[in-house]
Amino acid sequence: MLTVDFTRFPLAPGDRVLDLGCGAGRHAFECYRRGAQVVALDQNGEEIREVAKWFAAMKEAGEAPAGATAAAMEGDALNLPFPDESFDVVIISEVMEHIPDDKGVLAEMVRVLKPGGRIAVTVPRYGPEKVCWALSDAYHEVEGGHIRIYKADELLARIREAGLKPYGTHHAHALHSPYWWLKCAFGVDNDKALPVRAYHKLLVWDIMKKPLATRLAEQALNPVMGKSFVAYATKPHLPATAAK
Repeated sequence: MLTVDFTRFPLAPGDRVLDLGCGAGRHAFECYRRGAQVVALDQNGEEIREVAKWFAAMKEAGEAPAGATAAAMEGDALNLPFPDESFDVVIISEVMEHIPDDKGVLAEMVRVLKPGGRIAVTVPRYGPEKVCWALSDAYHEVEGGHIRIYKADELLARIREAGLKPYGTHHAHALHSPYWWLKCAFGVDNDKALPVRAYHKLLVWDIMKKPLATRLAEQALNPVMGKSFVAYATKPHLPATAAK
């Protein structure tokens, strides 16, 4: 299940991509399939080891084209172990709402992004997220949980302040908002509640089968109740006089 829309955020074969806070690796895997040179980074060592295993399995199965590379590594988003201007593309999906120093993370992403490079940022959308917080303290009051809720204009302002130029936004995963509302209402750790189990079954069916009816329904509902807000931006080239 991808949050970044690669029709709006195109990759070229050979692009060097950083998936920052990669989690289970869903965006890193897609970039690898598209021929990129991918680095998946996360502070969770257990998840990174799993991502590395999947990269190896994908290579063995021939899922990535010739020239594509993939590496998984532990790291700190506030102190990235890469030189300046190392990447053509940076993706940070559902991460910034966890990090107290979000401006510091943006600064690091800008530092390692090449001039003319592209960045995709996704965070939980304000409205659906507010409902979750209202229904359940346990949803966000956990170690490493969500510490803020972004309004779209606030996130875009931070992106601009970091020196990036936004060029597009959209919402995603409308069908997932009710699932999380149910989880919060019945208990975030209560997977046995019938409404939660039934809706989870629907989501799994939708992800696996991708039926036209639910695809059209989600497309129509995303502007109203999409679970995620997605922003795309570029790092401007310095003027010739400033670059000297």
